[in-house]
Amino acid sequence: MSAINFTFPGGRRKALTLSYDDGNVADRRLAPILNAHGIKCSFHLNGGLFGRDGRIDSSEVRALYAGHEVSAHGYSHPALARCPREELIRQVLDDRRTLEDLVGYPVRGMSYPFGSYSREIIGLLPSLGIEYARVVPTTGNFYMPEDFMEWRGTCHHKEGLMDRAREFLELDGGWSLSLMYVWGHSYEFDRDGNWPLIEEFCSTAGGKADIWYATNIEIVDYMGSCKALRFSSGLSSAFNPSALSVWLSAGGTIVEVPGGATVRLPE
Repeated sequence: MSAINFTFPGGRRKALTLSYDDGNVADRRLAPILNAHGIKCSFHLNGGLFGRDGRIDSSEVRALYAGHEVSAHGYSHPALARCPREELIRQVLDDRRTLEDLVGYPVRGMSYPFGSYSREIIGLLPSLGIEYARVVPTTGNFYMPEDFMEWRGTCHHKEGLMDRAREFLELDGGWSLSLMYVWGHSYEFDRDGNWPLIEEFCSTAGGKADIWYATNIEIVDYMGSCKALRFSSGLSSAFNPSALSVWLSAGGTIVEVPGGATVRLPE
C-alpha cells in the first residue's frame, strides 16, 4: 500500500493564516482588504480596552470581524510573565467572557501581550480554555508548529513579506503540509505608511485554488481532527470520531473522511 498522508481540506497541502493584535481602529481598513481576497485572520483583542488608545468600540466587533476569528490578548494587555497567577487567570477569563459576549462563540485562542509568557503560563492556559497562543519570534519558514501553545508565525509583515509570499506560492506542496503565518498590528500600516504592502500581499496570495485560507483556530481544530482519526490495523479503513471532515492522500487518491464516518481507503 502507498503511504497515507494527511492533507488540508479538499486535498490541499498549503494553508495561509494571519493574526493581528490589539483591535486598533486601523482594523476597519484591514478587514475589508482581507475580505476582498478571501483571506482569513485571527484578531487578538483586549476586552478591557475598547474605545481607548485608538482601539475600536465594542459595538463594532461582531460585524467588523465577521468571517474571521476573535481571539484573546489579555483583558488589559499586561505582560503576563510579570503577573501573579491570580492576575493571569483574571486577565484570560475576563477577556474571554467579554469577547464571547460580543461574538457569541467560545474564544479559545490568544496571542501573548508583549510576547510575554513562561513555561508555567503555557501549562496553565489549557485549564483556562485556551488551545493555542502565538508568540512574537518568527521562523521564516512554512513548517507546521511543533507546539500550538508556543506558535511561531512565518513572519511579521515587515519581515520580507512579499519575498516570503512568492516563496510560498512557488511551493509545489509535495507530501508535507506547508503553512504561511503572517502577524502584526494594523496601526503599523498607518504609522509606516505602507498600506500598499498588505494590499499587494492579499492580491498576490489570495484566491488560489491550492491554498486553504483559515483562521488560527480552524487550523488547530483541523489538526486535532487529523490526530483523532482511527485506522484499522491493516490501514484499509479510517474512522473519524470528530465532527470535522478530514482529507487524506491514500494510494495517490485524495479521500475525504467525513465526521462520524468510516471510510474504506484505496490500496
